[in-house]
Amino acid sequence: MSERELTRADLRAPFRPARSEQVGIEVECGLLHPTTGVAARYYGNGGVLAVLEAVLARWGGERQEDAGRLTGVLRPDGSKVTLEHGGQIEYSSAPAPGIGRAVDDMRAALDQLADVAGRFGLALLPGANLPFDRLADVQWVPMTRGVIMREYFARLGEAGSRAPYVMAQSLSTQVTLDYLSPEDFTEKVRMQIAAAPVVSALLVNSPIQQGRSSGLWSHRCWSWLRMDPRRTGVLPPAVRPDVTVDDVIDWALDIPLMHYRTPDGSHHPAPGRTFGQLLRHGYDDGSRPTPAHWSSHLDQLWTDTRVRNTLELRAADGPPHLHIAAVPALWAGLTYHPAARDGAWDLLGHYTLAQRRAALAELPARGLATRLGGDPVRPLAAELLRLARAGLSARVAAGLEPPHVPGYLDPLDEIVATGRTFAEQCLRRWDGEFNHDPARYVAAHRV
Repeated sequence: MSERELTRADLRAPFRPARSEQVGIEVECGLLHPTTGVAARYYGNGGVLAVLEAVLARWGGERQEDAGRLTGVLRPDGSKVTLEHGGQIEYSSAPAPGIGRAVDDMRAALDQLADVAGRFGLALLPGANLPFDRLADVQWVPMTRGVIMREYFARLGEAGSRAPYVMAQSLSTQVTLDYLSPEDFTEKVRMQIAAAPVVSALLVNSPIQQGRSSGLWSHRCWSWLRMDPRRTGVLPPAVRPDVTVDDVIDWALDIPLMHYRTPDGSHHPAPGRTFGQLLRHGYDDGSRPTPAHWSSHLDQLWTDTRVRNTLELRAADGPPHLHIAAVPALWAGLTYHPAARDGAWDLLGHYTLAQRRAALAELPARGLATRLGGDPVRPLAAELLRLARAGLSARVAAGLEPPHVPGYLDPLDEIVATGRTFAEQCLRRWDGEFNHDPARYVAAHRV
């Protein structure tokens, strides 16, 4: 650990603008038994570890380990296959020059992962949660930071009460985009945070938990409200129209560090102080946080846009696998076309922090019927989709995307037109043609 206090330059270092606008996609999936719908455990002949070892043997790449146990594979093409704490498997694409290429890479990788999983008798299931598992039955992946995190959240009481569910049973589709300058950062991150409640309401897709519905369209979004709200949901400084990287740094300094890693590779619980306090006073042994600890702290913040050297869009539930492409198309269409970006900010930038938080609290139960500052979300979603499609069409005209990319938004246009979200479509099939049979559910939703 460091013997000197980090400087402002050290704190700014992880926020380097990119040289070009690229697109990354992360898709979290469950590895499910096709008949019961229950997720595979980490250990065992047909377990998650065996699948990950097979991925490494088939594709090659670099092992990623925690305390000597395999937890991920860095593939030769720059993409990654890693594990979440409950055994969910995550594919992270390498940055691609456009949405079309990123989607093609993602689809090919998921097909390959599904083939590997099938050799172990397992189904690969994207979406927004593991719908049939009980938290009590989870076999935690042996990641050392996981134990520290669960203990940290447990100490928070109600404010951290749903963290085990998020860690073990939630899934999502996330998009990573770039900013090119301080001014570009301001315009992009403020728009993304303004649009996040509308996008979340549009894409609710986790109505089933432990094999039944309890009246929520998004168990995932409901649970994220109870995973230390200081570090999740709305990014407070981004409500301001002139938000800067330094504003985000100041906000992050006021949030406690959860855990840090020492040079021997082991994780340790932090001493319950904000990162700013640790900068001023150091750890209990007198040492000080390092740049690596600061980077790790930024990884321990899960706002709807997570800011580092990229902008990671995290607000939406993961859609059914046939419609995954809608998520990067929506966000890139809004973010990478200045007119669309400005239009979305003009539409949504006037809502207050309290109004945005109220919408996030309402949407798990109301979905597309949510109201934002008293205004219905559905027409706001329709306008966002119009702006995103215009942005995508402009990218096609500029030769940045193939002509079919705007069509990725079609499933979302249908949701706005009919009022039936992915969650409502899912529950209707569960109560109807699936007849509450997990095997039918898995067969319909697997890759």
